[in-house]
Amino acid sequence: MLILGVESSCDETGLALYDSDAGLLAHALHSQVAMHQDYGGVVPELASRDHIRRVIPLSRQVLTQAGRGFKDLDAVAYTEGPGLAGALLVGAAFAKGLAFALGIPSVGIHHLEGHLLSPLLSGRPPVFPFVALLVSGGHTQLMRVNSVGRYELLGETQDDAAGEAFDKTAKLLGLEYPGGPAVSKLAEMGRAGRFKLPRPMINSHDLEFSFSGLKTAVLMLVRSQPSDAATHADIARAFQDAMVDVLVSKSVAALKATKLNRLVVAGGVGANKQLRAALDEGAEKNRFEVFYPELELCTDNGAMIAFAAALRWGKGLPPIDPTFSVRPRWDLAALG
Repeated sequence: MLILGVESSCDETGLALYDSDAGLLAHALHSQVAMHQDYGGVVPELASRDHIRRVIPLSRQVLTQAGRGFKDLDAVAYTEGPGLAGALLVGAAFAKGLAFALGIPSVGIHHLEGHLLSPLLSGRPPVFPFVALLVSGGHTQLMRVNSVGRYELLGETQDDAAGEAFDKTAKLLGLEYPGGPAVSKLAEMGRAGRFKLPRPMINSHDLEFSFSGLKTAVLMLVRSQPSDAATHADIARAFQDAMVDVLVSKSVAALKATKLNRLVVAGGVGANKQLRAALDEGAEKNRFEVFYPELELCTDNGAMIAFAAALRWGKGLPPIDPTFSVRPRWDLAALG
């Protein structure tokens, strides 16, 4: 089965072609980072308009790369939610219109399910069941994953997501959007131990997260210290150390609580080098395995959407239906 995947939930337009027998054939991604940098964050209206400009050229690009045509498609998958409503509507309208014109099925995929299953595309895929740490700009969750479509929420952030805290910290330090890569790069030049920031809820004896207090602590520290490059690097290091400690501690606790020994890490923050190194160290110390998606699949992408659809459609295709809706808010644990 040849599936075209369409991702347009926020500020990246991703298209991919996945064959259920041959695997991932091609994928292409356009990032809107440069367009949104002047505003310090994503502007929903601009994001939607840019998706309109990109989705058709990118679909043609991946088909050309794979040596296929639109008429070769067996199905189209798109991100139904969660995400920005206008951005989701662009991808959904394109996918549904194309599928209806070709007389083939289409299906909406949960954005986080795509991230959660993306490590299965790697050269070293995990097997079910496992614990998943979903960590991105809008989400920080721990899930028990029994199989495709069977997810149990173990814990999540009560306020800011990890990626959101990175973005806000970057702004406090005068860094450009997006904040995650910028803070991580600056932290590499910082000295460990000069500043000590709180590890929110690290001793809460549950699997919940909270990062608003960490963000506030960074704000107070920035205001109390000299505004020089070395100090900002040390603050970035202290922030990242605190964030990584919390994420690793909660992940280890989730594995112990579920009695599982496999951890999957997915989402944009999963590309953070210090987080990966700390999780690898924790895996060796606590005797569990940790799995990551390929770095190019950590950000939003069409490959994870096409792949998730292929796994779901293994049990049968849905009927052809030209109607569609999007779900800006959508609970992953409610999927069946």
